[in-house]
Amino acid sequence: MDKIIIIGGGAAGMAAAIAAAECGKKAVIYEKNEKLGKKLFITGKGRCNVTNDCDLEQLFSSVVTNRRFLYSAFYGFTNTDIMDLLKEAGCPLKTERGGRVFPVSDKSSDVINALAGKLKSLDVEVHLNEGVKSLWMEGDAVKGVILERGGKKESASAVIVATGGLSYPTTGSTGDGYRLAKEAGHSVTKMSPALVPFITAEDVVKELQGLALKNIEISVSDGKKELYRDFGEMMFTHFGVSGPVLLSASSYVAKRLLKGEMVMLSIDLKPALSGEQLDARILRDFDEVKNKQFSNALNHLYPSKLIPVMIKRSGIAPEKKVNEITREERRRLVEATKDFKLTITGLRGFNEAIITQGGVTVKEVNPSTMESKLAKNLYFAGEVLDLDAVTGGYNLQIAWSTGFLAGRSAAGAQ
Repeated sequence: MDKIIIIGGGAAGMAAAIAAAECGKKAVIYEKNEKLGKKLFITGKGRCNVTNDCDLEQLFSSVVTNRRFLYSAFYGFTNTDIMDLLKEAGCPLKTERGGRVFPVSDKSSDVINALAGKLKSLDVEVHLNEGVKSLWMEGDAVKGVILERGGKKESASAVIVATGGLSYPTTGSTGDGYRLAKEAGHSVTKMSPALVPFITAEDVVKELQGLALKNIEISVSDGKKELYRDFGEMMFTHFGVSGPVLLSASSYVAKRLLKGEMVMLSIDLKPALSGEQLDARILRDFDEVKNKQFSNALNHLYPSKLIPVMIKRSGIAPEKKVNEITREERRRLVEATKDFKLTITGLRGFNEAIITQGGVTVKEVNPSTMESKLAKNLYFAGEVLDLDAVTGGYNLQIAWSTGFLAGRSAAGAQ
């Protein structure tokens, strides 16, 4: 019987195996870890943000790199399809703010167990602790794989590489797929961590370490052009800034930072108010504490940890009486609030990155089937490809959709 070998038992690999088995093919997964879905287990802080319950237009617009390549994959296996599959497999889901979809239990293990149960019901063969050393190639065709243990050859009618990227290397994402792709003649783009916290030049972040802010707006620019803008939550760390809005921003500026370009971050601490409205609000606050010192008049405006920093940034003497503060000084305070500037100098490493930006060049892969254009019977799925999206469940949807397309195509390719 023809069999399809899937290298990697993560989200894309399990999706590919389910799809191939549903088409009546024997599917075999080789996973070098001791369990399936090791990275899936830690996604969404262990809650697993499986997808986003948005329309397809938003799904596409949330992809940062090579969104057009995903046309067949997204339409062939949608976010609704993965939700239906998981529910039917015994994992009820819920939708939270921003369309993020999680298991009702808030346990990623329930997602993995549901998929593992589905694999079992379809008689998918799963080999754990079994790494693949190389592809078994004859001419420009893949005949199977050569296993790490004993160099054993395993023949297959098709091989799907679903090994993930470089992010969270402790989960086994050590770049094996890029090596296998190169063996088959594929080129791999430059890789960088993505959906990862920023490092900033200013020491002020150390003072603010641990401070989380809600309902702020950030914009990131190269000094001339705005590169990204978003509204939501962020957090200051000992090295810089993190949080959902900044993780998403990192994907838009990673390539620039790799080239050593400088990137500016502007935080609007009060995006719901215009400059004039904020000035009026400050005047009202000041009116209630006319005879107090400036340093004691900001409790209603900022969290306490932020107050000393905002005093410094406004340039107003902390001991100055509130009723002596000039219009010009208020203007500076408004500006510091609406445009809290930081200089971004770099990204944290792959061990903190949610995903990898870069991967197997998509020009060398057929977007309608996920098959290699260079080697027959070779397919790719998931993060190993040069595809990435912002936070919110979109990256997992890329894995599910490309995995299903690869599995179905491999099953029908013979």
